Amino acid sequence: HGAAAKNSAYEQLEAVTILETPPMFVVGVVGYVETPRGLRTLTTVWAKKLDAQVKRRFYKNWAGSKKNAFKHYAAKMYTLSKDADDNDIPDSARADRELKRIAKYCQVVRVLAHTDMRKLTLRQKKAHVLEVQVNGGKDVAAKVAFAKSLLEQKVPVSKVFAEGEYIDVLGVTKGHGFEGVVTRWGVTRLPRKTHRGLRKVACIGAWHPARVSFTTPRAGQRGYHHRTEANKRIYRIGNTEKPETLSCATETDLTEKTITPVGGFPHYGVITNDWIMLKGCVAGTKKRVLTLRKSVVPCTKHNDSLQQEAPKGATAEEKAKVERQNIAAIKFIDTSSKFGHGRFQTQVEKDAFLGRERKSPKGEAAA
Repeated sequence: HGAAAKNSAYEQLEAVTILETPPMFVVGVVGYVETPRGLRTLTTVWAKKLDAQVKRRFYKNWAGSKKNAFKHYAAKMYTLSKDADDNDIPDSARADRELKRIAKYCQVVRVLAHTDMRKLTLRQKKAHVLEVQVNGGKDVAAKVAFAKSLLEQKVPVSKVFAEGEYIDVLGVTKGHGFEGVVTRWGVTRLPRKTHRGLRKVACIGAWHPARVSFTTPRAGQRGYHHRTEANKRIYRIGNTEKPETLSCATETDLTEKTITPVGGFPHYGVITNDWIMLKGCVAGTKKRVLTLRKSVVPCTKHNDSLQQEAPKGATAEEKAKVERQNIAAIKFIDTSSKFGHGRFQTQVEKDAFLGRERKSPKGEAAA
């Protein structure tokens, strides 16, 4: 969509991706010291209580293990010292002393967070663990205090990202196995009568230098590579705390419907947690984990059909108003079935058209 399409009287159709984003839990704080050879870990402080799904990450065979990870950690790190009158001394636990060391010596503070696999309808029980850097704050002590306040707390996606924001998406692409040079690199096939095959590179290099250059197309693995897509726009964030029946309502479409299409998402199912709507596609297959982060290189050119720019010299309120208009520019969200040519936006609409009567659970009167 160019500038002409942006100002066009015609409605624009955008393909979007829905990502289910249950809250993450913060379970640790890591402090790093800057050295001439890069960052060096000073110390790590874990939360007092760790869920079994994150403990599984430390085992290869959870079922056959004794499950003793962090068994004595809480008693060692969170027991308060006693004074002469046998009273607890506040902030005297070893964990508090380690956090003070981080505030005193470190320059970079990160939190350890893990996903909540119980919220998802996946077979995997082992949580994904990652570090998230704490930015902002007056000084390192403020970063540590903020990280400490998050321990054992859940962080929803709405606390990190906002509608209309541009983010980076990191993931692993769909794997295609071992492929030849024609499929893998798109080289031209040789003539039909070529001896010993034609889906090849005719010459892989000169006699000297006596080695094959890295720029020469060769057969090998295609797909299942780690990739980062920059500046994907968030069109909408769905919050389960709000009425879910209103999550897809717009100013021009007041139909009460959820983000899950009729019949569920193909190869995924039903969305039951918070979700975000991204413009375009993302890397990988369904159910594959993705990492979302703030844009490292912010987008400066908004070639977007839903994007309008504030006039030069506009105040902060005017810029905020334009941004709200950009977000609210969505007129309709299609929730028809994705398994075929969907005709109905909700199951209720489909039943009413086909004359079906839904069976009520036992003990409830029929509607």
